[in-house]
Amino acid sequence: MKPHFVFFDLETTGLGPRCDMVQLAAVSGGHSFNLYMVPRCRMQRGASAVTGLRVRRRCLYMHEVPVLANTHQEALMAFLAFLRMLDRPLLIGHNIRKFDCPVLYRTLEEFQLSSEFQRSISGFLDTLPLARDLLGDCGLQSYRQESLVKAVLGVRYAAHDALEDVRALQRLYWALQPTAEQALRHTFTLPITEPGAACRVKRHCRHPGQCPLWCYLRPMAQASSEAVGGD
Repeated sequence: MKPHFVFFDLETTGLGPRCDMVQLAAVSGGHSFNLYMVPRCRMQRGASAVTGLRVRRRCLYMHEVPVLANTHQEALMAFLAFLRMLDRPLLIGHNIRKFDCPVLYRTLEEFQLSSEFQRSISGFLDTLPLARDLLGDCGLQSYRQESLVKAVLGVRYAAHDALEDVRALQRLYWALQPTAEQALRHTFTLPITEPGAACRVKRHCRHPGQCPLWCYLRPMAQASSEAVGGD
């Protein structure tokens, strides 16, 4: 059975170390996942400005239209079910090692779901350092995902909507066509840590029962051309 890639992204209440998740989205080929959550802390004005998400009287709105929201626990459990359906995929995102992963992992620990999460995935790949590695000689002024999509694919999209972000990132990744060795340089796993240490991300630290990532990356690279047609 060929392993899967899952491209994921979060929208949050801000960029601080204690920000809260508002949207969690993922895609894998033609499969998609997208849920909203009412945050437990105040949305920063800057975050609302770029995402269009606002909270009024404990209800969530996107561009002034109310959206159906789940609790954080419900959203995380649904995400775990999505990952289990794909048989321990590799999670891919842009700038996830410094931001998305610590936020996601902290929230998983809050609901005692981090161990189950570790068992549901094979690891992570961050496309920000990967893009710098692959395109470092191209004279790009910015490695923000939106800028990379414009430079590589020649298109614009509705950035800062997590679902649109992951759809665009999937297309960008297949266009970049990294080799297994190039991808491996930017993979990592999140260890099971003591409470309060969720934001510490370590490279090459495997949870018991996890296979080394290079066992997954080579067949993934061979399957990448087939996956393009599934987007």
